[in-house]
Amino acid sequence: MGENAASKNCHNNHHLHNHHQVFDISIDVLPQNGSKCFDDDGRLKRTGTLWTASAHIITAVIGSGVLSLAWAVAQLGWVAGPAVMFLFSLVTYYTSSLLTDCYRTGDPDTGKRNYTYMDAVESILGGVKVKLCGFIQYLGLFGIAIGYTIASSISMMAIKRSNCFHQSGGQNPCHLSSNPYMIMFGITEILLSQIPDFDQLWWLSIVAAVMSFTYSSIGLGLGIGKVAVNGTFKGSLTGISIGTVTETEKIWRSFQALGAIAFAYSYSVILIEIQDTVKSPPAESKTMKKAARISIVVTTTFYMLCGCMGYAAFGDLAPGNLLTGFGFYNPYWLIDIANAAIVIHLVGAYQVFCQPLFAFIEKWANQKWPKSYFITKEFNIAVPGLGLYKLNLFRLVWRTIFVILTTVISMLLPFFNDVVGILGALGFWPLTVYFPVEMYIVQRKIPKWSTRWICLQMLSMACLVISLVAVAGSLAGVVLDLKAYKPFKTSY
Repeated sequence: MGENAASKNCHNNHHLHNHHQVFDISIDVLPQNGSKCFDDDGRLKRTGTLWTASAHIITAVIGSGVLSLAWAVAQLGWVAGPAVMFLFSLVTYYTSSLLTDCYRTGDPDTGKRNYTYMDAVESILGGVKVKLCGFIQYLGLFGIAIGYTIASSISMMAIKRSNCFHQSGGQNPCHLSSNPYMIMFGITEILLSQIPDFDQLWWLSIVAAVMSFTYSSIGLGLGIGKVAVNGTFKGSLTGISIGTVTETEKIWRSFQALGAIAFAYSYSVILIEIQDTVKSPPAESKTMKKAARISIVVTTTFYMLCGCMGYAAFGDLAPGNLLTGFGFYNPYWLIDIANAAIVIHLVGAYQVFCQPLFAFIEKWANQKWPKSYFITKEFNIAVPGLGLYKLNLFRLVWRTIFVILTTVISMLLPFFNDVVGILGALGFWPLTVYFPVEMYIVQRKIPKWSTRWICLQMLSMACLVISLVAVAGSLAGVVLDLKAYKPFKTSY
């Protein structure tokens, strides 16, 4: 019997093992080390390999962050731009390899597993830091929901505009309001968010991966094409010139560019969850360190290409969002394909990021009001062709309110670049640097004031400064945008 047949057998015997159950079956407590079907924690054997882990990381990282990289490089110039990207990738790689050692508390081979980033913080650091970590993480997810709503509405409008532009032969400026598109996106998300565990659908991440490579590659290809047509590399060593922007604006925008680049690298939050899919032996942390290396090399190469080619194509005028900045008019159908791919990717990614937040709030409500009919009662509704759907009133109401809230905020503040900068900067230091460093110090019992300890703390402080500066730059960007702005009346 091959390995696949064996694992199929395991799945058939044990469809009971569903880790979403609140009451775990008590057999789980027994050590099942020798078992063919189960790992040491009683869950079904993990089957992930180096390649699946790398693929997961790459699909998680290469997202809408790519689109603002050309703009970020344009603020910093040919020297600082690539250098900053390279630096971020080094820091991310280093801290993610620290983080891989936190998957098991204590011993790296047999210690207790942590299934999520929060679990790791809880079992290693504990106390008030857990609450802080949860708050930052869930606030970040809320922010991402807003960022994605803005980004997908911009892409939907870009399709509409490029077609209208094409029909009128470039005569009509085709100004559109972004609101209907945000509302369309919101309605779609309300429907999808009613599907429990939607983020666990196996085909979702494949679709997301294909889509993100589609639009990133089109962006890259168009950049290369534009450079070929221009016959030169545009741009300067120091970035956008004073005159195009004022001196203070230049400083703020450079700071904001740091946030945009940080946003492109923000994936450490899901690292432990990916590690939880990897089989052992060898120790999961070994596999994960290799996966982190592969995926960082791939994504950094890709980012450098996209960011630098976009800058080479447009110079100082590199648009905030590469595929909708109307730098490219033709081939208009190709840009439409890219923008459609962005929308499809973001529709799914929205759920991937929001479902953990939904689950967290629902679990909390269940614990707080276990007797409430509204919160706990599940109604079975037969859906023709799909089987039973379990309707829960609280889930219906809360998830709908959440989506409406993110949509309304997006309509109020539709500044893609600033939002991306703030999100990237806020999440970067605590989640990518501070917690991994702190956990590593506790895990490895590194003595205070030893050289290693001082170096780690210096790294952490340096990243904190970068984060603060980037937040300041993005907030300054929002303030500048607000000067010329009326709520709900944004047109492009």
